[in-house]
Amino acid sequence: MKQFDISASVLHIIAMLFMLCDHLWATIIPGNQWLTCLGRLAFPMFAYMAVEGYFHTGNLKRYVLRLLLFAVISEIPFNLMYSSSFIYPFHQNVIWTLLLGIGLIYVNELVARKNKVWLRIGTGCITVLLGWLIGMLTIVDYYGVGVVTILVFYFLRKRTWWCLLGQIAVLYYLNVEVLGGFYFEVNIMGRNVPIVQQGLALLALIPIWLYRGRKGYKRKWFQYACYGFYPIHMVILYLLRS
Repeated sequence: MKQFDISASVLHIIAMLFMLCDHLWATIIPGNQWLTCLGRLAFPMFAYMAVEGYFHTGNLKRYVLRLLLFAVISEIPFNLMYSSSFIYPFHQNVIWTLLLGIGLIYVNELVARKNKVWLRIGTGCITVLLGWLIGMLTIVDYYGVGVVTILVFYFLRKRTWWCLLGQIAVLYYLNVEVLGGFYFEVNIMGRNVPIVQQGLALLALIPIWLYRGRKGYKRKWFQYACYGFYPIHMVILYLLRS
């Protein structure tokens, strides 16, 4: 029987649109909270796709170098959008977060080849702590939470019930308990229930779970358009705000 699913290319487009909504709210359309609410869904999708990219790329070295290139290219546009200055050392763009996560996945995969469970568990715990620490020290986007989110999708990658439940539990803890922040109240059956805005990131699991490995549209120009969208749209938003 045919199942409804989302291809990798569609998942990329959805994530980019949600990211655009968040950046629109942060720059030229402030005050529209629904935009940043949608924006909360973007990062978990990018984190998940970074894990999928690691396992599905035909050349890991080329994949990492491509990410590194666009991380460098995107830094000035990110600084301009974030702080209106060319140099801003106190916050780095999200591609650095993805690169840190991918590097720690690589360490775990090297250890996995030794087929020793205790070593894998120990390495997993160390890389989570290391990812949190490095993410905080380097001040990458989403800080340590961002790097750990990538590792969560790596460790809980299988489509088993306990992996899916684990994704919900850990993402809830990271986004609601750790990041927290702004909340708004929703009236449910006459009772006001507080909703943490960052907790809306859990809704990203819906399109993530609808992805079942189908690549979709895979022309070279589309691939580079997805990479180029990140720095280009930030420059445009900076110019429009200016």
